[in-house]
Amino acid sequence: MLKLYHHPFSPASRFARLMLSEHECKVEFVVERPWDRRADFMHMNPAGTVPLMTENDGPPLVGAPVIMEYLDETRGYAMADRRLMPNHPDARAEMRRLVDWFGHKFHDEVTGYFVHERIFKLEIPTSRGGGAPDSAILRAARTNIRHHLRYIGWLAGTRNWLAGDRITYADLAAAAELSAIDYLGEVPWDEDAHATAWYARVKSRPAFRSLLADKVPGLPASATYADLDF
Repeated sequence: MLKLYHHPFSPASRFARLMLSEHECKVEFVVERPWDRRADFMHMNPAGTVPLMTENDGPPLVGAPVIMEYLDETRGYAMADRRLMPNHPDARAEMRRLVDWFGHKFHDEVTGYFVHERIFKLEIPTSRGGGAPDSAILRAARTNIRHHLRYIGWLAGTRNWLAGDRITYADLAAAAELSAIDYLGEVPWDEDAHATAWYARVKSRPAFRSLLADKVPGLPASATYADLDF
């Protein structure tokens, strides 16, 4: 039995949820708030970060990239032509580059700012850094996202999917990051038509349904969030 420790609006957790859904896995979900530093969770992952996945009595699998490799190694071949890992080594390298890009550079320059300032700070106690969002940080994120969206548009406009001819983990990694920002209405979808069309295709997949049902108490979703024809 798979068990995923996650936060609903952690982009890395959303990436893990999309992967699990695409693999049609049966999963027990456990919401984990990393700032609580719960003792049992810290024992499994001293870094205190999500996502973390376990399978039966196996060791904790920490982080979306590790979960990605584990799922492909244990379930990828059974997906046949729906496998999310490319077959050729060069294509796999490009896919992994983009997964890293979205999980680090895009997250560090865009998503992390938006999610922490506008969502996590609502849940974090003020004694641990919660409170009002920092407007200067949000301004930086709003500038940065335009550059990244144009890069996504270039990828989507020159390839069928972000990493090549078919959908891969790279598309899920990018969509997971964007979905958290889209909830907040912070994605300038008029910036690049190719990026918007690509995201609409990903968002229309059945794997996305559970993400679109997520809610932040006291913070309604944007008009585009659950709209497949935005």
